[in-house]
Amino acid sequence: MNRTLCLACAFAVLPSVFWGQSDPSELARDAAAQLGEAHAALNAAEGARDRVAALTQTIRAYEEGLEALREGLRRATIRESAIRAEFETESERVSQLLGALVNIQSTAGPILLLHPAGPVGTARSGMIVSEITPALQREAERLRLKLEEVALLRALQESAAGTLEEGLRGVQTARTELSQAVSNRTDLPVQFLSEPEDLQRLINSTETLEGFASGLVGMEIGTDPTDAVRDFAAAKGTLPLPVSGTLLRRAGDADAAGIKRPGILIAARPLALVTAPWPATIRYLGPLLDYGNVMILEPDAGTLMVLAGLDKLYGVLGQVVPAGAALGLMGGAEPDKDTFLLNAVNGSGSTQTETLYIELRIGAEPVNPSEWFAETKE
Repeated sequence: MNRTLCLACAFAVLPSVFWGQSDPSELARDAAAQLGEAHAALNAAEGARDRVAALTQTIRAYEEGLEALREGLRRATIRESAIRAEFETESERVSQLLGALVNIQSTAGPILLLHPAGPVGTARSGMIVSEITPALQREAERLRLKLEEVALLRALQESAAGTLEEGLRGVQTARTELSQAVSNRTDLPVQFLSEPEDLQRLINSTETLEGFASGLVGMEIGTDPTDAVRDFAAAKGTLPLPVSGTLLRRAGDADAAGIKRPGILIAARPLALVTAPWPATIRYLGPLLDYGNVMILEPDAGTLMVLAGLDKLYGVLGQVVPAGAALGLMGGAEPDKDTFLLNAVNGSGSTQTETLYIELRIGAEPVNPSEWFAETKE
């Protein structure tokens, strides 16, 4: 049986009373399901009509599944630690409880009926025992459930290792195949842009990102070959982020060096996939100043979206890409299985070690990108 299915089956029996909503078992089942779907999507992508789109969705599925698995392991560890701390705090009371239960179960019936004070004392002691025994049994049942929960949590962590190994191997395969598929792609339209020499002169004369973007807006561009109506303004506040991550710095916030920039900074995981939030023309891709690899998209005439900090770039200059198209990958290295498990279980260290800088310019003026994305709008 597939390891992802094993993980899902193993924790389908966990009672929801243990954790309620979003419990570790629920997250583990979600992770197993998502990774299982990603495996199936990777196999299906081989014969897909749009292989680039299929592989892009596959990588997203892997990323979501691995994140769900990471969160499930983290919560399982927190829950197990809480139970163990509870046992340690109440160890003496638990020992007394277990001793009382053992004595009640092992004492012969006739002896329980004898009391030094005679029949009245025997009757009274019997009444006390009859009242205490149900309480002891309830407490024993509570302890049994806690111990069973610890065992299941431990099994979750052990079962996740195989699922994780498959997931890490699968997402790496999908990334490799996506890079090849993008290189072989010939079906996207390409805009007529100004001469490459003009672009190179602009790069050579540019000292700031603002200067480069302003010069790029002024450069000639041909008619959109798709003839698509792109009401980019109407999309304000609804766009997905180009990369799955967390808002690290808002527009105008100072960085560690005290520098304020008009864009936002998104913390992302190593090798995370970067995609186009809106149909756009690639106006520039490559290294620029101290921003690393930069992708500049034109989602509407005179509007530029700058994505800086990528490691690998997909596409060619002038290419018109659809929404959701793969634009590249973040840098860094995928953690191996042991490191992934260690970070998830211990909750140590940030897993979002890469950063993507996003700037949006309408004409020559920068605007606040946060207002355009659903996850960051203020």
